[in-house]
Amino acid sequence: MDTKKHGKYRGIQRYKCLKCNKTFSSKRRPIKLQKTIFNDYFNHRYTLQELSIKYNHSREWIQSQIHSFKPDIYTREGRDITAVIDATFFGKKVDKFGLIVVKDVKAKEAVAYNFIETETKEVYKDILSQLEFNGFKLKAVTLDGKPGIMKFFENIPVQMCHFHMKQIITRKLTRNPKLDASKKLKWISSKLDLVSECRFRYLLDAWHSRFEDFIDEKVQDESKRGWHYKHRNVRSAYRSLKRFLPYLFTYQKYPELNIPNTTNLLDGGCFSPLKDKLKVHRGTSKKMKMKMIVFFLENKGK
Repeated sequence: MDTKKHGKYRGIQRYKCLKCNKTFSSKRRPIKLQKTIFNDYFNHRYTLQELSIKYNHSREWIQSQIHSFKPDIYTREGRDITAVIDATFFGKKVDKFGLIVVKDVKAKEAVAYNFIETETKEVYKDILSQLEFNGFKLKAVTLDGKPGIMKFFENIPVQMCHFHMKQIITRKLTRNPKLDASKKLKWISSKLDLVSECRFRYLLDAWHSRFEDFIDEKVQDESKRGWHYKHRNVRSAYRSLKRFLPYLFTYQKYPELNIPNTTNLLDGGCFSPLKDKLKVHRGTSKKMKMKMIVFFLENKGK
């Protein structure tokens, strides 16, 4: 059958039979077109009006293509990985929802993700089951130190994110502490990624020797116990550093695994750009935001 190209609409390639004058297009073309339109809408920030002009269709038709589009879910090849695992949240109040992602450090690829309501132990248990089911084996992992999470990774090297550790200390001591003990402890925490584990332990132990009586100081009150620690925030900050100390320098112990000492591969390399893109589409439904997130995760780096 002799044919020639017959393109009425911009972005749609149609063909015309020279014998019967019948026009047709590839069966896969509408799906490809939907993806192209959705990509223009989400990644290139086209408005519905601009898309209407570009593809020579009404706004309603463009909108229907965007809502009908279903992102492809690609199959990842199972393998041994060093990973970063973290969660983030979108929206407010009623429409609030979260996302947990496992990212392969070497390939810089999101190998597993789930939408979540809250960041609980069950969430981490589920994502680990998903990894195992798909043939992935964790060799090492970097986490943000959520309570009760470390126990799920007892058999592999675990790195506590330095950025989150510093955030914990800042929340307890403030950005500009006034007390001498607070100032020195905050200074010690600021050296996390600049010193060895041995040096950090020495600094922390020296601080404790000097301020032990200070953080143990008690004040009587009317509680059942009858007292409380006078400098609770300083004491809490020190105890946090001691609790996470076994996980703060894992990346130095296993250089062959290329363990990152922060979760920035997700925070800065995934969550931040994703949220920037979603900000452009304020007012969209929770369902549409989830579709955009899946499209972002499945196509980033492809």
